[in-house]
Amino acid sequence: MQITVSTVSLTVDDVAASRRFFTSHLGYEEIAAADGFASLTRGDAAVDIVLLRRGTEVLSADQRDRHATGIVLAFTVTGVEDEERRLRERGVAITMPLRREPWGETLFQVTDPNGIVVRFVEWTAPAGAAVPSAGGTSTRTAG
Repeated sequence: MQITVSTVSLTVDDVAASRRFFTSHLGYEEIAAADGFASLTRGDAAVDIVLLRRGTEVLSADQRDRHATGIVLAFTVTGVEDEERRLRERGVAITMPLRREPWGETLFQVTDPNGIVVRFVEWTAPAGAAVPSAGGTSTRTAG
């Protein structure tokens, strides 16, 4: 098996509001849409996003009325401080201020109009130390 694209499907109350947030502020573009549905992508390694209106018949009966809660959509990025500044200057509410963790993670987060938490992370470490990947394993050394 070869995975060619990763997609997260999020159930929200207002598809248009989340679509505007991701396209206006996070560089996504809409590639397909219908009533209660939008498919978004970027030209880089970011995960694709499918937004489905809560209650839609496309969802199985046991998932139809659930809302995308408890999910953190995390992006490992470069230039996290610049990105935080850019979003703040565009009027996006920073719901977790920029902070640096002792294990080498610099991060902040925003929340879209439907409550989807988006976290931006940049990993740094002292020279020669392993830098963890998004999955928590060491992938390369800093320096």
